[in-house]
This record gives sequence, C-alpha cells and structure tokens, in this order.
Amino acid sequence: MTLPPGGAVLEVPRGTTLQGLARTLEARGWIRNAFYLRLLGRETGLARHLQAGEYPIEPGTTPRALLQRLGSGRVKQYPFTIVEGTTWRTLRAKLLDSPVLTHRLRNLTDAQVRQALGIPWPSLEGAFLPETWFVTRGESDLDLLRRAWQALRRALEEEWRNRAPGLPLHTPYEALVLASIVEKETAVPEERARIAGVLIRRLQRGMRLQADPTVIYGLGTRFDGNLRRRDLRRDTPWNTYTRKGLPPTPIAMAGRAALHATLHPAPGDALYYVARGDGRHVFSATLEAHRRAVRRYQLKK
Repeated sequence: MTLPPGGAVLEVPRGTTLQGLARTLEARGWIRNAFYLRLLGRETGLARHLQAGEYPIEPGTTPRALLQRLGSGRVKQYPFTIVEGTTWRTLRAKLLDSPVLTHRLRNLTDAQVRQALGIPWPSLEGAFLPETWFVTRGESDLDLLRRAWQALRRALEEEWRNRAPGLPLHTPYEALVLASIVEKETAVPEERARIAGVLIRRLQRGMRLQADPTVIYGLGTRFDGNLRRRDLRRDTPWNTYTRKGLPPTPIAMAGRAALHATLHPAPGDALYYVARGDGRHVFSATLEAHRRAVRRYQLKK
C-alpha cells in the first residue's frame, strides 16, 4: 500500500462494501489493484467483517493488515473532557459545539434528557462525572452523557457506602450537592477535605454555609465576574447567605476527589475560611479570627 508519509485516517461509512472500499482506495492511489483487495477479502473471509468508523492507517500497512484492522472495530477515538466544576449550561454548549459528535441534545429539553438517561434528580447539574472521555466520530452526545452519568452514579454510590460516620447528610444526592460546593470553592487538592470539614461543621451547628459559589450560581447570567455585597443579599434558591442548609441542586459537576473529600472531611475546629488571593485559603475557628483574615486578605487593611 502507498500511504502519505505520516499515515492517514480512513473513514468507512456504514454499509460500505469491500468492492466500494477497494475502488475508493484505488482512486486515492493507496492500492494499485482493487481486484486484488477484493480477492484477498473473499479468500480470507475478511470481506464480511468490515465495521464502520474512522481508522488510523500507518505507513507500511499491508492489504491483509488493512482488512484485519477494518474488521477489528479499533476505530479512531477523540478525547472529550468534562472539566471539574463546569456547569451543565457550559457542558451542553460544549457538546453542541463538538464537530465529532452527533447532536441529539439540540432538540431535547432538560426534562427529556433526564427521562432519556433515567436520572431521578430534579436537575442535570452535577449529574455527569468529570473525566476525559473518548468518543468515536458519529457517537451521539446523549450516549456520551449516558456513560458520564452511569460513572457518576457508581462513584457516588461507592463513596456513600464508605462515608465517614456522623455526617449531617441524609442521601447521596445531598452529598453530591455539597461536593459541588467543595469543587467550586478550591482547586487546591489538599484543601478539599478542609473545606468540606468547615461546611460539614457549619451544617451540624445550623449555621448558614455562606459559600460564594452558590450565590454566583444563583445569579446565573446576571453575574458579571464581580461579586458585590448586594449580591450576597439577593435571595435565590441557591444563595447560602440568605438560606440555611443545602441548595436544592448541585451547582457544578463534582469530580471524584471532591466527592471523596466531602464524605471524608478533615477533622478540626475551623468554621470559616477566606481566600488569600493566591488560590489558597486561611481557615479560622472563631469569627474574630476570621474577621482579621478578611481584613488582611480581602479588605487589604
């Protein structure tokens, strides 16, 4: 076979016959004789096993190896990453923007997506496990979401079974809601369990969580990147400054590490934390100490 120096990708449409494939390869100059490839396919029985998809073909591939590859189903795969902390709105837009996937989502409401995937929760927020998924060209966005949902459900069930005792969380879904807040509060791996510990202790004491990401989520498209004091007072179902307890739904997609940290929070007496401005936080056990940290890192006094 004569291929470009760097190899090539061969697309085999669904329903392709060996005769049609051989003519295509001959026209491209990859093979010299279409009849020989058809004969080889019949003699080896490989002609009956062609599978649709995209196949990476390396230089030096023989006609026999080509037919074996096309019957193997080892098609070219493309990465699609669901990032920790992304929202459903952002994920949906990214799926619809993919040139590789077919788009069933375009004509479905969120309620129809939940029904199609069997998601029993009131929202798609938080329902898909952040990971890098590999897809083939033509796979539907709904099929990708089904895989991510099933993986999230398994991960959540496993963490829930092995959770620390005495947590003020009554269902796996409540754990997912809290994990989404932990996910949004810090990107520092070693801080996740400490953040979770603070939030757990506040729930146990009946304190409001007062987590800024819940306010931002509730603002939706009204958030302009600058969280103001008046925003903290603007009541929404997700605003944990104005409402006690957990929000009604997650606020983002929580990854495995955030799930684990939430259900295995770090011990301690801290009830407050404030961002230092470098991605990390200062933790305080008393309101007085917290106010000092706020003055130092937030008010710059």
